[in-house]
Amino acid sequence: MPPAREKPTSWGDCVIEHEDGLARCPWPGRDPLYVAYHDEEWGRPERNSRALFEKLVLDGFQAGLSWITILRKREAFRSAFAGFDPAAMARFDERRVHELMQNGGIVRNRAKIEGAVLSARAWLDIEAAQGFSDYLWSFVDGAPIDNRPRRIADVPTQSTISERLSKDLKAKGFKFCGPTIVYAFMQAVGMVNDHLADCHVRNQG
Repeated sequence: MPPAREKPTSWGDCVIEHEDGLARCPWPGRDPLYVAYHDEEWGRPERNSRALFEKLVLDGFQAGLSWITILRKREAFRSAFAGFDPAAMARFDERRVHELMQNGGIVRNRAKIEGAVLSARAWLDIEAAQGFSDYLWSFVDGAPIDNRPRRIADVPTQSTISERLSKDLKAKGFKFCGPTIVYAFMQAVGMVNDHLADCHVRNQG
């Protein structure tokens, strides 16, 4: 998720009201794609193991970039990475990596591409052992952590749980999963609810 790593002063610190009369977290600005992501995906609990894998890999590709850059390339990523099918990705060889490095639709970073392949192999092991979704959600006892921040300044960039999860993921073979990346991932998949207290998405339920 954006707030964990991107906090430009242009956002402001509190919710902003949009033309539709709804108050939203400030980080999507008014970009339609970003606003739709904020409203429909970010912070909503995700329990599908494959979807969780995709989100974690994409968060790894975001390192050093803005999330909107990844969001705009997401469909190209899905096409390039076999729909984020871990079994297919785990079989990617050097030739496939070379092909991906020529793909202008994605982030052409060899370390991240090779890391995604290694992460796919690690996913297969975890999925076989206990299920990737159950594994991840066990770190928050199966339920979202509700922080109810009032301002962007109240939103942390990592937590003790993201540190533990990051360490465990790395030990299991995942790449590009430091504690800040993992916290952003936890926000995105609803393991942590960091929508601001006055955001209309939080108030829907």
